[in-house]
Amino acid sequence: MTDSGRHGFATRAIHAGQDPDPTTGSVIVPIHATSTYAQDGVGGLRGGFEYSRTGNPTRTALEECLAALEGGRHGRAFASGMGATDTALRAMCRPGDHVVIPNDAYGGTFRLIDKVLSQWGVQHTPVALSDPDAVRAAVRPNTRVVWVETPTNPLLNIADIAVLAEIARTAGAKLVVDNTFASPYLQNPLELGADVVLHSTTKYVGGHSDVIGGALVTSDTELDAAFGFLQNGAGAVPGPFDAWLTLRGIKTLEVRMEKHSDNAEKVAEALLRHPRVTRVLYPGLPDHPGHEVAAKQMRRFGGMISFTVEGGEEAALRVCSRTRLFTLAESLGGVESLIEHPGRMTHASTAGSLLQVPADLVRLSVGIESADDLVADLQSALA
Repeated sequence: MTDSGRHGFATRAIHAGQDPDPTTGSVIVPIHATSTYAQDGVGGLRGGFEYSRTGNPTRTALEECLAALEGGRHGRAFASGMGATDTALRAMCRPGDHVVIPNDAYGGTFRLIDKVLSQWGVQHTPVALSDPDAVRAAVRPNTRVVWVETPTNPLLNIADIAVLAEIARTAGAKLVVDNTFASPYLQNPLELGADVVLHSTTKYVGGHSDVIGGALVTSDTELDAAFGFLQNGAGAVPGPFDAWLTLRGIKTLEVRMEKHSDNAEKVAEALLRHPRVTRVLYPGLPDHPGHEVAAKQMRRFGGMISFTVEGGEEAALRVCSRTRLFTLAESLGGVESLIEHPGRMTHASTAGSLLQVPADLVRLSVGIESADDLVADLQSALA
């Protein structure tokens, strides 16, 4: 599709990288379920494809679409968000290098850096990314990456991407933004100065809780080549059916994110009024400390909410067990609403560390059901 950069988001989501199949006219990108490709003589590749770990037409369509949605020149798809995370860090870091990470980073990211890459000699410093002065103080001469989540998981803190991009650039480091919570519809970090955008496409991009995947998008050709080398060399690639499912989900990303945001706003307001809720963490609320920054760099505020409850951990666990429409499950970003206890579930790996999350914290992934039903379900669980 030509001139995709001139089109609106929904148009890019439906068409970028997804021209009708030239052989059959199929409107939907085919699932190229093949491991290898016939060559017209040695080295005579058809369309550049030789082996599906190295490249697959269905995956290529997904990668082109992801790049178009983030406004980047290059996209790489992976078998999971952690596969993308591992590739990004190993492409940019060597033994003795240093990474600045959020002090409330996703538990899987923290586990990879703290338990795996630390054995490879990579150092890290957790810092409150909402405090630019703290980030500047955390940067060292050997800092190679400033790793950003905004909003963060699960405390919904907000980092000013443009400010952090300048800090990283001054330090000679790369700014990587995990854009999973926001999705490409709500936020485009490359436009704000980031070097790399990462997604767990399992979440909002796929949107239907039926596929695992990850992605890296950049406009830096040298970085993309390094990502591509590891993508092929380490092999954490998605199969064609996974790529096809993710493309299917992308087509409705704009309309889903609008509904997620609508519902989350109503749920957040209801939680604010509930006497047993002690704190509501949602960047769309005017009293959220990152509200102004979020309003500046996001289209809307998304579908993720965290809150704390009166009565501590046991009360939080009871709330998680009593909902009927909110399913008790890890992950997020699907059309159905989910509830979890981060301290016991997604962020258990942070226990005992500086990144340990509050025991009375509950995290919601607000789906696209009827908002009134979701509010009633939470009120019943809190009663």
